[in-house]
Amino acid sequence: MPAFLRYIGHRLYTTWATFWFVLPFFVTYPLMLVLVRRPEWRPYLHSLNRNWAKFSILMWGVPLDIVRENTRPVPQPCIYVANHGSYIDILVLFYTIPGFLNMMGKDALVKFPLWGPLFGKTYIPVNRRSVVSRGRAFALAKQGLLEGRPLALFPEGTIGPKPGEELQPFLDGAFQLAIATGVPIVPVSMPLNHKFMPSVAGLRVRHAALRVVFHEAIETKGLTQADVPALKAQAMAQIADDFVPEGRGIPGPSTWR
Repeated sequence: MPAFLRYIGHRLYTTWATFWFVLPFFVTYPLMLVLVRRPEWRPYLHSLNRNWAKFSILMWGVPLDIVRENTRPVPQPCIYVANHGSYIDILVLFYTIPGFLNMMGKDALVKFPLWGPLFGKTYIPVNRRSVVSRGRAFALAKQGLLEGRPLALFPEGTIGPKPGEELQPFLDGAFQLAIATGVPIVPVSMPLNHKFMPSVAGLRVRHAALRVVFHEAIETKGLTQADVPALKAQAMAQIADDFVPEGRGIPGPSTWR
């Protein structure tokens, strides 16, 4: 296909994907403003976010392969640790993780117009360069886990130069928290998200398959903080095992949804 036609196709699909991402938000935004006012209503706000994610991905028309390797139900609450490769990562986790999920993300999300304040009140923003912010986020996440609310976060802390191929070093926080609360770690691989949305620069979106793999849960009961390096290494190995090096084919689907 000539480069010009490819460019036009990409721009048209980007417009389509953006429209079906933005429209559900604006339609439900007034209700979100009501639900965010009281803590006991925020599970319903998260349910709106989850359905927003489902509807958007459905309208994007991309196949989403969801693989759950756990042979038994994952004990709840737990901590989902996922690789960070694209700005749609949170959306995909909202889609695929049931229940009133707690999400930890960088504090820059709070500055997003309209949705940012909702994120700041419903989930956990953190500035990883600030000791005070990290301490506050750790305390809020621990409180949520003790109340039975699962947590998801990106231990890389940022999108690396080779998403879906190489992991950035994991930060300790998620693993320290898991050991302190005795909850299991569930490694999550999202090896293809960056192919759909490589970056927000110029708002580039490509029609590409998505894949999420929930690996076997790692128990933390009986571990101490001295076990953090080994726990990190085990989670990193499980996540990277599903990566697809550039130039190789995409693994075949197991459960298309």
